[in-house]
Amino acid sequence: MYYKSLFPDLPKVPESNVHHLLFNRPDQREWPDYTLFVNVATGQRRSFREFVERVRDGATALGADVTQGGLGLRPEDGELVGILSENCPDYVALLHSLLAITVPFALFSFYSTPCEFKYANSLVQATRIFASPSLLQLALTSGLPADRIYLLEGENTGYTSFEQFISSARRNGVPRLPVRHATKDTLAYLMYSSGTSGPPKAVMVSHGNITAVTLSTMVNGKEMAKTQAPVWNTPDGLEVSFNVLPLFHTIGLTTTGFFSFVKRSTIVMLPKWDIDIFFDSIPKYHITTTYLRASFLHQLVHHPRFKTADMKSVKTIGSGGAYLPPQLADQVCARFTDMPRVTERYGMTELTTSIAMTPIPGMLNGRAKYKPGSAGILLPGVEARVVRPDGSLAGPNEAGELLVRGGSVALGYKGNDKATRETFVDGWVRTGDQIRIDEDEVLLTHSKSQACKFLPVEIEDTILAQPDKLITDVSVAGVSGGWTSDERIPRAWIVLSAAGAALGEKEVVTRLDAWVQQRLSWFKWLTGGIEILEVIPKSPTGKALRRVLVEGYEKDVKLLAKLH
Repeated sequence: MYYKSLFPDLPKVPESNVHHLLFNRPDQREWPDYTLFVNVATGQRRSFREFVERVRDGATALGADVTQGGLGLRPEDGELVGILSENCPDYVALLHSLLAITVPFALFSFYSTPCEFKYANSLVQATRIFASPSLLQLALTSGLPADRIYLLEGENTGYTSFEQFISSARRNGVPRLPVRHATKDTLAYLMYSSGTSGPPKAVMVSHGNITAVTLSTMVNGKEMAKTQAPVWNTPDGLEVSFNVLPLFHTIGLTTTGFFSFVKRSTIVMLPKWDIDIFFDSIPKYHITTTYLRASFLHQLVHHPRFKTADMKSVKTIGSGGAYLPPQLADQVCARFTDMPRVTERYGMTELTTSIAMTPIPGMLNGRAKYKPGSAGILLPGVEARVVRPDGSLAGPNEAGELLVRGGSVALGYKGNDKATRETFVDGWVRTGDQIRIDEDEVLLTHSKSQACKFLPVEIEDTILAQPDKLITDVSVAGVSGGWTSDERIPRAWIVLSAAGAALGEKEVVTRLDAWVQQRLSWFKWLTGGIEILEVIPKSPTGKALRRVLVEGYEKDVKLLAKLH
C-alpha cells in the first residue's frame, strides 16, 4: 500500500529563496519585537528585528564585491563555506546570511577529530571556514590559507570575525545586497549522514527542501492549535525553547535554524550539552519547551537533581534521532504531571528532518492515533510505502523497508553517484529501516537507529589502518551497554598477527583503543570492548557473521549476570 499523510496538503508557494518564507511573510510585519535568542554562555540577548537586520547586513558583508569591502562570495565562483562551531546565535545568523546570497555551506561536527574533519572536508572542499575560537586550530588543518579562515564569534589576533565583517559593512555604508533568487533545487547546505551503509556522506539539501519542511511545520502547528492552544506563563507570554542539540545535526538545525521563525518564541541556546547548566537554566530562563535525545533523557532521569530541581515551567519535551524506550518516556512524564507524553519524531538527514511524529491527544478530530513505542503518523507533505525484500508492496501491518517521498527529499550525496543511486530511487528515499504501518496509519519500528550511530565498517577500516600491523582480521558490531536498553555500543573482535601475538594481548588492546580514540569521535570508541579470537566466523561468501559474534557476546553477558 501507499500511504499519504493524514494532514491537509501543504500550501502552494512560488519557487523562491527560502529567506522570503522565513523572514518576509506578511504576518511577521505585524509582530511586535521580542527576544529571539539568548546565549547561555554569554547572557547576550538578541531581538527578532535585530537578528533580521544582522542577517541582511551579514549577507551584504559576505556577498558584496571586494572593492566595496565585502568578501565577494558568489556560488558561481564555486564558493562553499564551512561552519565549524559550537552553538551560538551568530551560527544561525551566518547560515541565513549565506542562504540569502545562495552560497552553500557545510556543517562540520564540533566533536570531530582531525582525521574526521579532514575526511568530512574532503567531501565538500570548503573554500572558506568560519570557526569558534576553541576550534580554530582544527579549522587550520583544512589546508586553506589562514586568510580564508574566520571566527564566528569572539576574537583572535590576525583573524576576522563575523561581527567585524558586519560592523565594517555598516560603518562603510556598503549598499545592501538584494536577496538572490533560488529555485527549489538550489543547493542550500551540506550535512553529514551515514545513510544506510558505508562511510559518512555529504547530503545536499536545497532551498525547496527547507521550504517543504517549514510549510509542513506550519500546517502541523495549525492543526495542533485547534486541539491545544497553550498559554505560556513566561515574562513575555511567549514559548521559551531550550536548544541543547548541536546545529550541525538535522534536528538542532531545523528546529532552531528554521522553525524558530514560524511563530514568535524565544530560543535559549546552550553551546554544548551540560546537564548541570541544563538544570540551572530552566528556572532562570523560564524554559517551557526542550528537545532532547534519548541518551540525554536517560541522563536526566538518573541524575540526583532530577527529583528536586525546579522544572515547573516545562510543558513540552520532544525527542528524536534515536528510539525512545516507552519505559524511559514514562519516567520522564511521571516527573512532569502536566505533560501527557514525550513528543517523538522520526526522520533522517536525507529527508531534511522528521517525516513522522507522535500526535497530541484529539489531533485531526481524533483520526491521529497515539501508540506508545511507535514512530507516530506521517507529517504534512509526506508519502510512504513499505516494501518486501523483492520490492513488492507490503500489506498493512506487514514489516518491510520504509520508502519515503515528498518535498523534503534531498538532492542526493555530493560527489557520490553510486550511493545516491542506491538511496534515492525514482523520487523515493530508501530509509533502510524496517517498519510496519498499521490500520490506523501509525508507523511501528522494527529496527531502531541511533542519533549518534556508528558504522562498523568505518571503525573496522580505522583499526586496520593502525600502523603496527597487530591484527590480520577485525569485525565490529553493536552490543548492549548504552544509555538505554535499546542503544548499542561498538565492540571489536580481532585476530592477532604474529607481531600482535609477540607484543601480547593486553598491549594490543591498549594500542588499538588509543588509536581509535585518537582518530574517531567518542561515540565510535570501543566502549563495548575488544575480544581476541582465533578466527572470525564468515559466511560462504566471506562476509563476517556479526550476528553470530553479537549473540555469543550477549549470551556470555547474561551468564555472567546470573553468576553474580
